[in-house]
Amino acid sequence: MPIITISVTGKPDAKLAAAIAKDITEITAAQLRKDPTITAVVVNYIDPQHWFAGGKSLAEHGANTFWLDIKVVDGTNTKLELEAYLKAIFEAFGRLLNGVHEESYALVHEVPAAAYGYGGKSQEFRFISGRLKAA
Repeated sequence: MPIITISVTGKPDAKLAAAIAKDITEITAAQLRKDPTITAVVVNYIDPQHWFAGGKSLAEHGANTFWLDIKVVDGTNTKLELEAYLKAIFEAFGRLLNGVHEESYALVHEVPAAAYGYGGKSQEFRFISGRLKAA
């Protein structure tokens, strides 16, 4: 688990969305040690005429951009891991989108384990259950 929401400039493209989901899932597994089998990715497309950086549309800039928003459990990654992740994400989108505007962003939300989960169970519940089984 994490959930990753991504917005990119351009027209909807299923092949590109699949490539983005694959690459970002792999980077998330490699840099943040998140299980790729329970990583969810949503890819949204925004017309570059409707996305602005520095007061000009990305269409005017003649560039692409992205916004990546990921939620992970607080304390599961170090600052160095987060730094490496952000760098790898920016490089990946540079390849995937044939270059990106400098004002492309990623945000890692570190959320409390008790407030985050899937399948109706929090990550805190999963942690405690795992510890009890190990005992």
